[in-house]
Amino acid sequence: MNTTTSGITVIGECVADAFTDAARSTPGHLALSVLPGGGPANTAVALARLGTPTRLLARFSGDVFGTLFRNHLSASGVDLTGTVTASEPSTLAVADLDETGQATYSFFADGAADWQWTADELSATVPDDTVAVHTGSLALIRRPGGSHIEDHLAKAREHATVSIDPNVRPLLVPPAAYHQRLHHWCALTDILRLSEDDLALLLPGATPEQACDTWHAAGARLVVITLGGRGALASLDGARVKVPSPTVEVIDTVGAGDSFTAGLLHRLTALGHLGGRLDALTLEDTADACSFAARVAALTCSVPGADPPWAERLDPGPLRTP
Repeated sequence: MNTTTSGITVIGECVADAFTDAARSTPGHLALSVLPGGGPANTAVALARLGTPTRLLARFSGDVFGTLFRNHLSASGVDLTGTVTASEPSTLAVADLDETGQATYSFFADGAADWQWTADELSATVPDDTVAVHTGSLALIRRPGGSHIEDHLAKAREHATVSIDPNVRPLLVPPAAYHQRLHHWCALTDILRLSEDDLALLLPGATPEQACDTWHAAGARLVVITLGGRGALASLDGARVKVPSPTVEVIDTVGAGDSFTAGLLHRLTALGHLGGRLDALTLEDTADACSFAARVAALTCSVPGADPPWAERLDPGPLRTP
């Protein structure tokens, strides 16, 4: 596969992530610093920075946040030719970081531009050079746009590998709604990547191994469950491998899962496995791709916000494996 011409298309939302700015806040005045985010947008940025030609299909508001998104994505090398300029507002998320750097969010998303995809907007957006289509998060579950994205995936998988990250957001969508759609998504996707937190919401009480078997039975060939600082479990048609997470000083974990997904897709592209149903993928190459993805995620955790590394930062020297 020629990775210089084969690209990845990402579909999904851009979110304005607002963080408390302690240095400028007072007891009677809360100052916020806003950074561009959103799971699919973060994944697109990370892919482009790693060197994979990446196109983002997104609906950008004409508000100040929409301008922020466009500038950020363009500066990272993401192709925005398939985006839509929308009249609806951008999605805003206010993040609260705990002492470990884990973020919880309050969302302001009703009626936002991200969820209003139409069939016509998506109908002409499957380029011939796309080897994989990645989506998930809120754009895939919220209506009315989510159902149109599902239809788009059904068409795209005729020539491209499909990747889905559910990225469960229980404050906005009940986990039961994800659970209701997940078997259908597994029938559409080749790669299912989700976090340990997602697993607890989607299949309470199930072990990662049990969850992998459930989702394999529904159709997903490669299931990867990220385990935070404990690395990741990958299951390829039921054959399993665990990879460790490099040790870094964690500033926060914002965007870590999105960066892992980008690293996984980037490496699988480089190894020549995307563009179909993963028929030639081996467990050895799966472990290789997941190890690379874990390094990308670790570097993202070492800086504030969703700021994934550029390719030149991926020197294994500063990282050490526990």
